[in-house]
Amino acid sequence: MKRLILPPLSPPDVSETFGGRSFVVGFYALIVALTGVVGAVLGAVGPRDLTAVKLLGLVELPPTPLGLAVYGVVTVGLALGVPLALVVLVSEMADAERPDENP
Repeated sequence: MKRLILPPLSPPDVSETFGGRSFVVGFYALIVALTGVVGAVLGAVGPRDLTAVKLLGLVELPPTPLGLAVYGVVTVGLALGVPLALVVLVSEMADAERPDENP
């Protein structure tokens, strides 16, 4: 009787499927989404004597689950998103200035 010998299975290369920029963007989205969930939970089960919050000093949001979720998503999204966008921009500019290494 012949035995079938299979080659050992190698784990997939995670860096090719989910690495670099896609990881950072995914992690950013996870943090912003988690902030929205925490804001909604605080609005639902938090203290009842909360006062309204001002979004960017312009829009007043009520201390409801939706209001606190929007406040958290926008503030954390901007606080992390603007520096992240600047890093991406500088990285792309640096790559454009670098001469092609493959002749």
